[in-house]
Amino acid sequence: MTKNNIAMTIAGSDSGAGAGIQADLKTFASLGVYGTCVITVVTAQNTLEVKDVEILSNEIITNQFETLINDIYPDSVKIGMLGNPEVVVLISKLLSQINNVPIVLDPVMIAKSGDQLISDDAISKLKNNLIPLCRILTPNIPEAEVLSGIKITNRDDMIAASTNILKLGPKYLLLKGGHLTGDPIDILFEQGQGMILELPQKRIHTKNTHGTGCTFSSAIAAELAKGVDIKNSVINSQKYVYSAIKSSVEIGKGHGPLNHFFNI
Repeated sequence: MTKNNIAMTIAGSDSGAGAGIQADLKTFASLGVYGTCVITVVTAQNTLEVKDVEILSNEIITNQFETLINDIYPDSVKIGMLGNPEVVVLISKLLSQINNVPIVLDPVMIAKSGDQLISDDAISKLKNNLIPLCRILTPNIPEAEVLSGIKITNRDDMIAASTNILKLGPKYLLLKGGHLTGDPIDILFEQGQGMILELPQKRIHTKNTHGTGCTFSSAIAAELAKGVDIKNSVINSQKYVYSAIKSSVEIGKGHGPLNHFFNI
């Protein structure tokens, strides 16, 4: 029996199962990777609202992580919602216990409503402590605006913003353009090289896009866990997300989830 490829997700729990840990684990399973999880935040939410949020203690977060790496060592790590500055610093320290494992960071900072989900202090800790550790950073347009300090309305703005974001230390930056008007474009940048991959896509007109960012980043983590190179990991993941959105089903009264198992 050969060893399974293993991807770990460190993120929040979405009780509606469209995003967060639940979306990550479904993505891992769909792409043939065994998924483990470290839950940082528990939310009470559905397709219409987030009713409550509770950040878990540093102790239980630490115990989840250390228990896993002592037995089910990951081939990649995906990081999502962390909750507060203390958890950001904690995760940065915990990641020092693993070596040569690609880290995919989805900097969950801005809600669909435009509201900021984490404090300015947490964003500062993210910039200084966590982003320098990641293999690839995957912000959407609102998150990239916060990280770069540049208003982004078009492709040229994306390229300009990438310069500032890459200064924070990620090896690669995937800037996702789904929030732009017209057909979206995703651009991959490399530290020291600039833009290395441009991936335009046709827009799918649907409200069922809850968990798109989580799914994209966890798909990249799954591909990296299988040993796929960074460019093809991004290409394969974009195709997966596109098909998952295209085949989404109506669940709930609000923004429904993707269909992570469209290929089954």
